[in-house]
Amino acid sequence: MRFHDRLVLIIFLLVSKSVLAVNRITSPDSRTVVTVGDTNGRLTYEVCRDGTAYIRQSSLGVKANAFDLTQGLAIASCDTKAVKQDYTLKTTKRSNITYEATEATLHIEKDGKKVMDVVFSVGNNDVAYRYILLPSRDTKVAVVEGETSGFTLPEGTKTFLCPQSKPMTGFARTAPSYETQYTLDDDMGKNGWGEGYTFPCLFNTPDGWVLISETGTDGGYVGCRLLNDGGANYRIGFPQAAEMNGFGTTTAAVSLPCATPWRTITFGSTLAPIVETTAANNLVEEKYKASRQYEYGKGSWSWIIGMDQSCNFDEQKRYIDFSAAMGYRSVLVDALWDKQIGYKRMEELARYAKSKGVGLFLWYNSNGSWNDAPQSPLHKMDRSSARRQEMAWMQRNGILGIKVDFFGGDKQPMMQLYEDILTDANEFGLEVIFHGCTLPRGWERMYPNYVASEAVLASENLHFSQGMCDAEARNACIHPFIRNAVGSMDFGGSTLNKYYNADNQHGTQRRTSDVFAMATAVIFQSSVQHFALAPNNLTDAPEWAINFMKQVPTTWDETRFIDGYPGKYCVMARRSGTSWYIVGINADDTPLTYEKGKLKRGKKVLAELPGNFFDKKAKPVIHTANDAIVVTVQ
Repeated sequence: MRFHDRLVLIIFLLVSKSVLAVNRITSPDSRTVVTVGDTNGRLTYEVCRDGTAYIRQSSLGVKANAFDLTQGLAIASCDTKAVKQDYTLKTTKRSNITYEATEATLHIEKDGKKVMDVVFSVGNNDVAYRYILLPSRDTKVAVVEGETSGFTLPEGTKTFLCPQSKPMTGFARTAPSYETQYTLDDDMGKNGWGEGYTFPCLFNTPDGWVLISETGTDGGYVGCRLLNDGGANYRIGFPQAAEMNGFGTTTAAVSLPCATPWRTITFGSTLAPIVETTAANNLVEEKYKASRQYEYGKGSWSWIIGMDQSCNFDEQKRYIDFSAAMGYRSVLVDALWDKQIGYKRMEELARYAKSKGVGLFLWYNSNGSWNDAPQSPLHKMDRSSARRQEMAWMQRNGILGIKVDFFGGDKQPMMQLYEDILTDANEFGLEVIFHGCTLPRGWERMYPNYVASEAVLASENLHFSQGMCDAEARNACIHPFIRNAVGSMDFGGSTLNKYYNADNQHGTQRRTSDVFAMATAVIFQSSVQHFALAPNNLTDAPEWAINFMKQVPTTWDETRFIDGYPGKYCVMARRSGTSWYIVGINADDTPLTYEKGKLKRGKKVLAELPGNFFDKKAKPVIHTANDAIVVTVQ
């Protein structure tokens, strides 16, 4: 053999040893390609659409106490199949959903033995992956200590992120609860306040947009966040040690085989795939059957205007009358009702509400030992025996659902508590709303009695801070692109009061218009909405605004993004039955207008609505203000 031939052979052997396998997984429309390799024994992947990299080569891997699946790995084989699934879901942005993807299962070996599978779901604008951890001859359980799952963004990317709070900080040491201000149009390479970022995380690349999140998390794992060690690479982070007052580990105890949660990536040249995505629910399955047919709708809520002192018998009776006058389904009775109303009088209040065709949601503190939140009822939701007795009492008295507040982080025991509350509540026919809590991760489909979570800097901050009122429009223009894009959001807004006070003359002052309040009732998605309206609005608010708030739906058959930019403006359309609601909100002085079928922002035509959304013969009802527009066709 000639020297040249030997040299070529040696080079070939070195290359083949360092790159053992490369697999290309293609989306149904063939435009998105995920490339997975095992260079030097380490798994990597890349996501491209139309030849443009949205996620550059990034790492994959899991480390546990019983094994290290971050190195020495080889792709043994890969099985692919086309997936197409139709399902219905009343509680999210679209009622009838078709999920199409190419699913690839990569079988991974280490030292010649099969150790795990990496499963990729590759849709046209959504890519997700998870690990299937396998047992060995002697190892049937493990403690997952972390992942090397990474997301490397293209150079020049800007970030739109919500910093993770340090644990045991904030009100009554209740943080982290996913309630911090977003930083917009920021540079990469930062790590928030030192603890990374809460999901979901939005990025503006030179070629488009990327939203990173996770779904399918339950009591079998931990809730994760995104960390940055500097530069363009972000990676999965596990909970912080001090969460839950230091109780519990930051790791996940699993029985093998074990499927981890899905890491989701939604991307596109515009924000439309992100606003319209259903990835969080496409990838999960129902964990139990609904014990009854759950219904959804609007309600009222005294606390946001009247605070703790409003949770008394007479005021809640007044709000029941108000909900009845509005045609609403419910009233949310907030904290301290057990002391200021009491259980016996609550039974009386529930009977009165039923006589008016109204049901009740009751507030509870989740608290066991993970923070100092003093509001009661306390110690009713953290243990099975007390919880089930309380829920049996609620069922006997016709209570519709619960709002559980003040959780303690993302460790596995806390994720188990969420699941236990939902599971028990379903047995007693109760719907569940979470506050002071983590992000929902596919829970609308996994748990049929789940309604929504806060996990955002929500409406109570408008009561407490004039600065938040001043920034309301800016913040509202963020949520459709990030928080509300991946899960139902219980914001509790849409007030028609001028002031956040029961007399409507004092307190923090609303800076947004009545049209803005109407628009956010559509833009903020949750199947149960307890609006920040008050009985006085029947006489002191415009009749057209009250009439709109009486008939606006809370469940949707279709959602379409029209235009927008996080923190600046958002224009979108939702359909319920044959009725369309096209709404826009603005955070600057550029007006939104509707003229001769054209929806405009300043001089820019955003959409020509007849033909695109409804019959050309339809006569839309239009409400406009400097900061919002609402177009309805019924």
